Amino acid sequence: MSDATFEDGAEKPLRLKALDADDLSVLSGLVQDAVFPASEIKWDLKARRFGLLLNRFRWEDAQNAERRSRDYERVQSVLVIEDAIKVQSQGVDPRDGDMVLSLLSLTFTAAGDGAGFIELTLAGDGAIRIEVEALEAVLKDVTRPYVAPSKSKPHHPA
Repeated sequence: MSDATFEDGAEKPLRLKALDADDLSVLSGLVQDAVFPASEIKWDLKARRFGLLLNRFRWEDAQNAERRSRDYERVQSVLVIEDAIKVQSQGVDPRDGDMVLSLLSLTFTAAGDGAGFIELTLAGDGAIRIEVEALEAVLKDVTRPYVAPSKSKPHHPA
């Protein structure tokens, strides 16, 4: 049996769950460079659920796009973090519907007994920190892929 590869998921919608820091690092790679308006940030205190509707770059399909000389794609995805106890942010105003944010990474810092903090690092020194009772995050594609408006792959200068 061999490990899964990015190509295995190239044509299928993703539905992945992270239950530990290693799992979360996989989700982090898949949501890197996702963009979303601040108005798509939702936190339901009663349900203890934090969610984002993202426009995710399809990193898992980028090599196929390059090989086939076709446009890069994005897909709308929902990122849900369960057992959210507290949410803090810096450089983010969820009431500003015109503010577009770019997600760079997801990280988990343990605080003991499975609890800890999930941090969403955003471009431009923004961040969202979610205190969780236990790490449980789900990433689910909810639309068909569409051509990336920029028609290019995101890049990060070294």
